[in-house]
Amino acid sequence: MNTDETVRTFIDFYRERGHHLITGGTLLPPPSDPVLFTTSGMHPLTPYLLGRPHPQGRRLVNLQRCLRTTDLEEVGDPTHLTVFEMLGSWSLGDYGHPQSLRWGHELLRDGFGIPQSELYVTVFGGDDQVGPDSESLRTWDELGVPVELTRDDNWWSNGPVGPCGPDSEIFVWTGDTPPEGTPTTDPRWVEIWNHVHMRYHRDEDGTLVPLRQPGIDTGMGLERLVTVLQGRDSVYETDLFEPWTRTVPSLWHLDDEPSTRLVCDHLRSSIVVLGDGVRPSNTGRGHVLRRLIRRLLTTLKRDDPTRTLTDLPEELLRHTLDHFEQPVGTGPVREQLLDEERRFTSLLERGRRVLSRPRFRGHLTEEDYGYLHDTHGLPRDLVTGLLSAR
Repeated sequence: MNTDETVRTFIDFYRERGHHLITGGTLLPPPSDPVLFTTSGMHPLTPYLLGRPHPQGRRLVNLQRCLRTTDLEEVGDPTHLTVFEMLGSWSLGDYGHPQSLRWGHELLRDGFGIPQSELYVTVFGGDDQVGPDSESLRTWDELGVPVELTRDDNWWSNGPVGPCGPDSEIFVWTGDTPPEGTPTTDPRWVEIWNHVHMRYHRDEDGTLVPLRQPGIDTGMGLERLVTVLQGRDSVYETDLFEPWTRTVPSLWHLDDEPSTRLVCDHLRSSIVVLGDGVRPSNTGRGHVLRRLIRRLLTTLKRDDPTRTLTDLPEELLRHTLDHFEQPVGTGPVREQLLDEERRFTSLLERGRRVLSRPRFRGHLTEEDYGYLHDTHGLPRDLVTGLLSAR
């Protein structure tokens, strides 16, 4: 099942059960939202999960475009991405958690063809404020899926204050042997879907107050799901990244696989951010974009300064813009990337001159990094890259 078929299967399943498809086709949150980018499928729905009526009803489904920088240092491993997509379903005070779990089980088993024997779930086992999630335990027992009880790992919250509640995390076996162990004892059990029963609001003093309208929020990373369904070891081995992993290694011979993955991820993510109308700058969303582009350029030019984005084929630009359904021409996106590369090249030259001074020939202190950033506009990532290239 390719990526497009996977999305269609998920969306159609929930639409057949009365869910209305809502838009998730932008990284930019509403103007009233203080965050820079949408970070999860439920993020834009927070007011409705807290009780505000949604104009499209009480059952919703979507594919939400997301961007996170909290795991930026992890990009390059088999799973982490900067821009990714979340498949989600919601009940806004409509059906309860058992129904959500039953539908989730049905979709995974019958819609995606995952054998029952390769499923395992974790469930909230209780703490000093809330008892075990017996409702979910009973449902999974009826469905014949094994359960492991945890504590903090199965309590979802939107931060120290705000909506929260117990969740059921669904895992799939990815090993080459028959399933063994449990999700907390064997990393071959991979989490693909989280079903949250949003029942409480945590106040600033830690008190849990039952929500007037309990809701259900489920989220499943598209790229991780496709990796499992296609039997791959990495998101970069799926059809979603095939044009990238086929083209980039032959275009630029990078020294290791993590570097190749970082360049693929950061370039692809930069194209998506540009496609959503953001432009590089020194503040806000533009700063995030500039950081992504400069991180990928630092990696790209680390071993060979002659590497350039002018070599980037239109196929990769077009593939990414088409996948994310962004009505933007490849020309303007390419020009923004090349303009930022020109700026970066000038910054590199300045950085080399500054770092050649006697003061910076030894070990750099935090004060040095602060001075280089504040006085010369040299970010830490760039300085580290230049130092490693000496």
